Amino acid sequence: MNLEISNYGQLYGHIYREAVKVWHEVTLQTAAAVAQLRRVYWYAVGSVDEWDLSAPQSRAALRAAFVRDAEIRALWLTRVSANNPNLPEGELEEVAWNACAADFRDWYGQKVRAIDGMRRFYAGVRASSDLIDIREAGHWKVNFLHRWVEEKGLDTALAVDMVALQDNYDVAVVVSGDADAIPSIRHLKERGKHIGAVEFVGGSSSDTRGRAFSSRLKTHADFVLRIHEQDLLHLDHRNKNLNG
Repeated sequence: MNLEISNYGQLYGHIYREAVKVWHEVTLQTAAAVAQLRRVYWYAVGSVDEWDLSAPQSRAALRAAFVRDAEIRALWLTRVSANNPNLPEGELEEVAWNACAADFRDWYGQKVRAIDGMRRFYAGVRASSDLIDIREAGHWKVNFLHRWVEEKGLDTALAVDMVALQDNYDVAVVVSGDADAIPSIRHLKERGKHIGAVEFVGGSSSDTRGRAFSSRLKTHADFVLRIHEQDLLHLDHRNKNLNG
């Protein structure tokens, strides 16, 4: 929702309290059961593919990929030919490759700096919030020609931990839109655990409108918890007033 969170302990405290209310409702409890927040596990990207672009082996591998990808090769040939109309084809390809490699080097440097910034951010969250355990289990796999990263490992780590830590909780609240956790959810429900899924929506809790929960987790979770934008804004405003 493009909201800047100033206090993550407060955010997860709000999610926890709302989850307890919904859990009591869906399980038809006549007397509220005692509930306790055991821990928040936050799964984060902690690494990116390492490319030493000064190494001959790295440059050779990237150059071979450039030659194989006809679409990218043609794109860069078109880009550089406008400023080099009289170059022979062989020299033009060399110029195109160098331009592509320079473009990737700048983009890759941005991604490496982004990971470093995220690590500093996570360190700040750890230092300022209680019961939040940030697990840097994810990895960015780099596609240098198309300049995109593919996130690997986050949802797998979450699904594995849900099963491995099942003796530590009775109710798990999952904040994820990925379906990778569904097999783990089925396994845990068969063992008597209750699983909730979180949906972040615009507006306030008094609004009757709102987009439908699109994740497949909805059909497998025991309950769906809706966290509204206005409630988070009120939380943040109250937090700033208390600290002001």
